[in-house]
Amino acid sequence: MISKEFSQNDKLEAIIQEQLKPFVRQIDCEAYYAKEYLLELGKAGFYQSRDLPVNHVLQREIALVEETAKVCMTTAFNLWCQLTSMTYLRHSTNAYLKEEILPKLEKGDLLGGTGLSNPMKFYGGMEKLHLNATRTEGGYSVSGTLPSVSNLGDTHWFGIVAEVDDDQRIMACIPCDVDGLNLKEKIDYLGLNGSATFACQFKDVFIPDNWLIAEDADSFIKQVRPAFIFYQIPLGLGVTEAAIHSINKVKSKQGGSNQYLPVQAEELEQELEGLREKTYKLASMTTDFSIVWEELIRIRLEVVYLTSKAVHANMIHSGSAAYIQKSDPSRRLRESYFLVNLTPTVRHLEMLLAGEKQHLEGN
Repeated sequence: MISKEFSQNDKLEAIIQEQLKPFVRQIDCEAYYAKEYLLELGKAGFYQSRDLPVNHVLQREIALVEETAKVCMTTAFNLWCQLTSMTYLRHSTNAYLKEEILPKLEKGDLLGGTGLSNPMKFYGGMEKLHLNATRTEGGYSVSGTLPSVSNLGDTHWFGIVAEVDDDQRIMACIPCDVDGLNLKEKIDYLGLNGSATFACQFKDVFIPDNWLIAEDADSFIKQVRPAFIFYQIPLGLGVTEAAIHSINKVKSKQGGSNQYLPVQAEELEQELEGLREKTYKLASMTTDFSIVWEELIRIRLEVVYLTSKAVHANMIHSGSAAYIQKSDPSRRLRESYFLVNLTPTVRHLEMLLAGEKQHLEGN
């Protein structure tokens, strides 16, 4: 399986050991942003997609998120943002973005965010779009506010969707230092405060045509949303793997009393391997992921529930040692609650699956 092959990559392991593991507690407790780790992955070639099959790139990057999440889901989430921003540009027909910005993202010269939490909810019928665009000479003028966008910084770029009118929405990739954009950092979350998350206020921000990913965002989103979901699944796979490892470490403590608990590592391992196998198999099957959309969102939902189950079991198996703010089990517990609320959230996923079921029954 590609995930196991990738996990044995010495170069990746060295970067994790040097640029991530020493900072995990600082990331969790002090809102430290592991920017250097993300940049180093690019410099080491882990983002490159040129002349590579789509399925190979997808599987490799799923595995990259999984290996990162085993150590720190906050940084794995930032990595998800980076991979998703590159996915937008890989699918765009905009020559400037593909030839000038994408290579810098893939080389680790630039970092990127997604900005699509609100648009994904809009397309799910849950929210109105927060950004509005007006056509002007050479581009669009955009105003509005995005409550939270992650993996941002002075030199970062990120994706947005803005409504022009009832029949048109545009998608663009913009730099954080553009005139008219005000960023306010958010670090009051239960966890993942080291994710470089900001509220983004747009006031007549000029978006030139060469920053446009697509002038028909409605159609474009359908192309990229499978990757959006694919890169989220390994967040849960990695955290679950770490929780299982932690449970096994305390197996013989307290006189072996953990053996009487209802959820055991073996059960979690079996469920994890089943979902991991489904994920990588699905990623290798086709390049038209619209035909497996229902299965993909079902896996995403099942992974969230398994991760929640695993981290709660980890807390119980670890006992009072877990009930410390800086403990690894408590960090994973808080990370898991973020995964529950990451767009598409659990309730969004349940609604999507219910809608697919009603559609099938209607036919």
